[in-house]
Amino acid sequence: MGKKSLTKGKVGEREVAAELRRLFGVDARRGQQFHGGSDSPDVVTDIPGVHIEVKRTERLSLYPAMRQAIGDAGSDKVPVVFHRQNREDWLVIVRLNDLPELVDRFATLKRTE
Repeated sequence: MGKKSLTKGKVGEREVAAELRRLFGVDARRGQQFHGGSDSPDVVTDIPGVHIEVKRTERLSLYPAMRQAIGDAGSDKVPVVFHRQNREDWLVIVRLNDLPELVDRFATLKRTE
């Protein structure tokens, strides 16, 4: 992966963290990318039981991205993929069967405004 792609990925992770802070008032930051695995998602938050994978690319391979998130999330976290193309809004991708649990996890947050 080239330096430009790595930089774009880092910027995307920071954008997602900033949006989660803005929208939900949660602590969010880039993860520890050198570890890999379920203990190092792309974005670390205080949202319980959610694993975040960020893809900042023009052409997303949706199912491989979700398979990566599922594999990294383990059995106790909801895998979520955030994706954005240039000059487009962020999209959030979650398996339909995981949606009720994801909603429950977000509902437990105490919003600060």
